[in-house]
Amino acid sequence: MVKTSLATKAVAVTLGVLVIAGLTAMPAQAAPKSGLKIAIIPKAINNGYFTAWNKGAQKACKEISATCKYMGPTTATGPAQVAFINQAIQQGYNAIVISAADQNAITPALKKAIARKICIVTSDADITDTKSRTVAVLPASSERIGAAEVDWIAAQIGNKGKVAVLSAAATAANQNAWIDAMKRQLAAKYPNITLAGVYYGDDDATKSAQQYGQILTEHPDIAGIISPTTVGIRAAAQEKKSKGSKVAITGLGLPSEMAPYVLDGTVKEFGLWNPIDLGYVGTMAAAECASGNLKQANGAKFTAGGKSYTQGANGVVYLGDPYKFDSSNIVAFSKIY
Repeated sequence: MVKTSLATKAVAVTLGVLVIAGLTAMPAQAAPKSGLKIAIIPKAINNGYFTAWNKGAQKACKEISATCKYMGPTTATGPAQVAFINQAIQQGYNAIVISAADQNAITPALKKAIARKICIVTSDADITDTKSRTVAVLPASSERIGAAEVDWIAAQIGNKGKVAVLSAAATAANQNAWIDAMKRQLAAKYPNITLAGVYYGDDDATKSAQQYGQILTEHPDIAGIISPTTVGIRAAAQEKKSKGSKVAITGLGLPSEMAPYVLDGTVKEFGLWNPIDLGYVGTMAAAECASGNLKQANGAKFTAGGKSYTQGANGVVYLGDPYKFDSSNIVAFSKIY
């Protein structure tokens, strides 16, 4: 019982979980308006990561008495998201919180929303045109995320061998930025590790499993696979277990989904941030924007869950570095998200 209690406390302290209520909040410059309508648009609604993301968004909405609708496509593409952006425009929403499935394709629709005085906040994944949204609430810098994933796989394969990346869609800006950072980390720190290629599963479980098989077919000597997407890493773990493969796997995954594969030894370690926090902070930023309290400005601040957040260049806010999960902590974290 003592170990469980300590683990639970450690989880809360390490993540700074915003969903813990009852803490004394820092005074905000101005409270968000009550009764706002906020559209919460994920890359795809049938994804456990975004279910957790929406959990944080809905908590924020409850706290500020906003009406928030979780709506989005079942396929993670920009064109599929456009229909829901247009829906938010037509239904007179005050703000949109969106994780961009495509860094460019949704921009024209977002510009239409801005013309209708709708505030735009990207959360989890940003767009190229930073003037087409107010704030981007991101987990960490791409450099830190990509470097961490390379370090995790390097530790498992003894700093040598061939690795491949099993990513989401080729149009996913955050994934591509992380992969670029992986390449820089490999070149700078691991001269004996070769990147065999990047494969795209489009955040679809079936296609990700097929791409896992393609990697092993094209590179039978592959030592490790990095999958920077929760759908991809879970599919890779399932395939490794069913096929009895020896390839090491790491990347970004949900503790609740990955716990069985860590506990049975299929996956040694992986990481992630807290998507609940991302949804919560992104929604609070959208409410502040829709209330006239927040504009894009380097150094501008807003509060969420009693914590102050400061915009960097181009309105970017980072929550913190990815946290590593392994057999020592996976059970405790899997109970949270």
